[in-house]
Amino acid sequence: MKKIGVLFGRETVFPGALIERINQQKLKNITAEPVMIDKVIQGTNTGYAVILDRISHHVPFYRSWLKHAALNGALVMNNPFWWSADEKLVNNELAIKTGLVVPKTVLLPSFQHPPHTTSDSFRNLHYPLDWDAIFAYTGFPAYLKPLADGGWRNVHRVTSAEDFFARHATTGQDAMLLQEEVPFDAYYRCFYIGGQVRIMPYDPPRLHQHRYEADFMPDETLQQTLVRQVIRLNQYLGYDFNTVEIAVRDGVPHVIDFFNPAPEADQHIIGEANFEWVVAASTAFLVGKAKAHTIKKGTAGLTWGGFLQDAAKPATVTEKKRPAAAKKTGEKKAAKK
Repeated sequence: MKKIGVLFGRETVFPGALIERINQQKLKNITAEPVMIDKVIQGTNTGYAVILDRISHHVPFYRSWLKHAALNGALVMNNPFWWSADEKLVNNELAIKTGLVVPKTVLLPSFQHPPHTTSDSFRNLHYPLDWDAIFAYTGFPAYLKPLADGGWRNVHRVTSAEDFFARHATTGQDAMLLQEEVPFDAYYRCFYIGGQVRIMPYDPPRLHQHRYEADFMPDETLQQTLVRQVIRLNQYLGYDFNTVEIAVRDGVPHVIDFFNPAPEADQHIIGEANFEWVVAASTAFLVGKAKAHTIKKGTAGLTWGGFLQDAAKPATVTEKKRPAAAKKTGEKKAAKK
């Protein structure tokens, strides 16, 4: 029996609906259940063929367990090795390489010292930072947001240097980003699940529970553009599940945020129609992965982004011959002597 495990925390609506939908299909040799862990012994198979991760970004123990599961034959969505290394500035840098438009963004150190550090730990950090250059680059208004966290925790709209410093002082030990504000004509949150895309009108200034009630509607040309950009970005980054937020200004899409590997999926927030699509798309994707799964230790079954695959390509034939050619040249010189 191939088991699909869903690893989750406080959310209950989406995980429960997903597990129920998979099991309703009564598939031969495939079942879904909440992940249960009673021991973690190195080198042992966890018993799961496929695992959907919804919580490890908040629980380091789960993140390590998922890597253990992947190394011992499970397919984990999203790849826990890449997710551990990823953060929003890296995402922006990589998005630029794909030709997408992103907001002007600056990396900032945490306001408070991280654990087990003192001021001596920051001897290579100039103090004060070149705030004039930073503020000139992003401009105001701008958004102060955590480097590596999803949702709206610690996200602040700042309108001046004084406002920035006051808000930054409340952000604790989080490394932060300062990002230019992009005024928009329309805004979309695009769900990506295993190559499928759902474009959801979204209005960030509204109250949280009303943001998906926006009345933006892309025309056919813009819709095709958004779908292409979302697919390109997620395939390049290597995500199976993600959401991409895109602001459209004067017809030009600006990719605002796309570090959401455990995206919000509560039907009371995203709406019934969107929720149904997410459950159906997730079911089809996970079942397809389970059907194709064969136990093979290592990480070959995980999704690796295009940029990682390019970096891991072996040297070209010409490059491989260079050391040998150089060796022969050296041998000939030695013989002449």
